[in-house]
Amino acid sequence: MSSDASDETEPPRHPLPPFTDQSARIKVQAAEDAWNTRDPQRVAAAYTPESVWRNRSTFVTGRREIEEFLTDKWEREREYALRKQLWAFHENRIAVRFQYEWHDATGQWWRSYGNEQWEFDARGYLARREASINDVPITVEERRIFGPRATGDDSDLPLR
Repeated sequence: MSSDASDETEPPRHPLPPFTDQSARIKVQAAEDAWNTRDPQRVAAAYTPESVWRNRSTFVTGRREIEEFLTDKWEREREYALRKQLWAFHENRIAVRFQYEWHDATGQWWRSYGNEQWEFDARGYLARREASINDVPITVEERRIFGPRATGDDSDLPLR
């Protein structure tokens, strides 16, 4: 098996590539839902066993490292709440933009803005993730993301 292929004993993660507008949107919403659980194992399960990441300036390989990275992340980024939005898709690739809010140990709130590029294997697992993220301090009054997205909410992400 190649290093970017999912384990053949695992069930496919639908929808599968090549993506349509509808199936890409389903993948993006599934990712948002999983990340909002703040459960590193659940999130890592969507990636191939040898998935490679670039998250800001951190490079991660494989589910174990993904789980460790996310565990550390959510210990620092308290009350993390995320919104993702489909930006573009082509065959087995999806690009998203996202925003999430969190506070640090001092109580300072942050809004993190970013873009991700995803590449999926044929079985629907993420084989590659590249994320560029910027953090902006905000006041508690400026918050606009409060937990997971409500059912049916497909609102656009504002630029600021």
